[in-house]
This record gives sequence, C-alpha cells and structure tokens, in this order.
Amino acid sequence: MSETAPRPPRIHLEEEAGPARIDLAWEAGTDPVALPSAGLSTLSLLAIGVAALILGFSGLAAGNYVAEQFLRAAWLGWLTLAVALGGFGAILWAVIREFRALFMLREVDAARLAFARGDFAAAKLHVLAWAAPIPLAAPILPALREAPDLAALRGLLETGPLAALDAESRALGRLAAMQGFAATAISPSPALDALVVGWRGLRLVRQVAALHGMRPGIAATASLLRRAAFDAATVAATEVATDAAVRAIVTNPLVGHVVGEAATGAVAARRLITLARATAAACRILPRG
Repeated sequence: MSETAPRPPRIHLEEEAGPARIDLAWEAGTDPVALPSAGLSTLSLLAIGVAALILGFSGLAAGNYVAEQFLRAAWLGWLTLAVALGGFGAILWAVIREFRALFMLREVDAARLAFARGDFAAAKLHVLAWAAPIPLAAPILPALREAPDLAALRGLLETGPLAALDAESRALGRLAAMQGFAATAISPSPALDALVVGWRGLRLVRQVAALHGMRPGIAATASLLRRAAFDAATVAATEVATDAAVRAIVTNPLVGHVVGEAATGAVAARRLITLARATAAACRILPRG
C-alpha cells in the first residue's frame, strides 16, 4: 500500500465563511490603507499652551497698563499704546515670517511629490506658488503659467530659475569658503575656528534660503539644517577621505608646520561649499538629476 503524498494545506478565501478563514488581501497587491494622522505631538501641544499663556497674559497686562496710562494723561496713554503695538507687532511679524518660510518648504515637498506622481495640475500650482517670491524666477513666470505639460514645466524650471539659483548658491558658497579659510588662518585657537566656521555656516544657510525666496527664522533654519544634513550625506565619503588626508598631513612632523593650518582651513572651506550645495538642494523644487 503506497503512501499518499500529503495534501497542501487548504487556504480558505475571503468568500468562504468559518473561523479558519485566512485573509490574504495583503498578498493580492491591494493598496495599503492610509493611516489616520496622529495629530499634534505632546511637545507641540505644550509649546502652543505655553506660548498662548505667555502672549495672552502679556497682552492682557499690556492692555490694563495702557488703560491706566490713559487715566493719567491722554498723551501718555497714546505713547504707551504705540510702544505696545510696536512690540506685539514685531512679534507677530516674526511669527508670520517663520510660518511663511515653513510654508515655502512645504511647497517644495508638495511640488516634488506632484512631479513624482505625474500630476501636472498640482505640480504647476505648487511651482507658481514657489516661484512667485523669487526674484530670479520673475522673468519666466509667464512661461511657467503657459506650460502645456509636465515635461515643458520641468524643462522651463531646469533651464531657467533653477540653473540661476544653483549658480548663485555656488557663488555664495565660494564666498563663505574664502571667508572661512581666512578666519581659520588667523584664528589663534581651534575652538575659535569652530565657532567662526559654525557662525558662517549658519549665515550661509540663511543666505541661500533668502536667495530662494525664504526668510527663515529659528524653526525654518533648523528644518533647513536637518534637510541639508541628509543631502550632505551623499558626499560624506569624500569629506571623510579629505579629512583623513588633511589629518595625515597635519600630523606629519616634516610638513605639518608648513601647511597644517592651511590644510585645516581648506577642509573648513570645503565643508562650507558642501553646506551651500546641500541647502540649495533642500530649497530646490526639483531634485538634481
């Protein structure tokens, strides 16, 4: 009596009822279900609450103080009101600029996604919103509005404002590199070198962002630095190799005293150029090919 081959386990499909039914919808290539948004984080809620309390009670205190000054004298009340409006107006303008810069970064992300999925209408809408505050993009705005398809829109961007913005960003990077090289050459201590180069790098990020139509504040600058770090990782191997070569030169007793400081300054200059490139890539509406 021959042994029969074991039967393969039966898979119960979705239309078959029973507790042993196995749901294999994930194997059928169905689209994933979008997860619901988690909403604001705990830290965001805390920050909003603290800011609301500080600004709210400050506004109430300022209003009460202005009212008291009006009871003393009209001119004193108007003067106090002008000072209060000026201070709160400056705070409000800073918040508006911060959110505007963050909104510009969101426009960059949204435009990249629209190009990636081939959505011409959405891509054109985001491109026009991105290009509106950029002076270098002003001459090509009419052509962007009349672009007939996605390929034409991409071609206009690559040959027009993006090429000009890349060139200007490289110029800003070279200028920062020369300044960083000079600063490290005359600096008396490595700690001061790091401080000067760090300050110049932060200023470079803001300059490149302003070139792309942004006026970044603290949050927008931090977001740009985070994005630039990801782009700069693509050239990390080159930076590591350069740094290793420089360290070998500096530690060589024969030539270290001759070119040691210059080589260290060259590494700082190279990193500033890389930072300019990475920041421009973070602000770029199309990724580099």
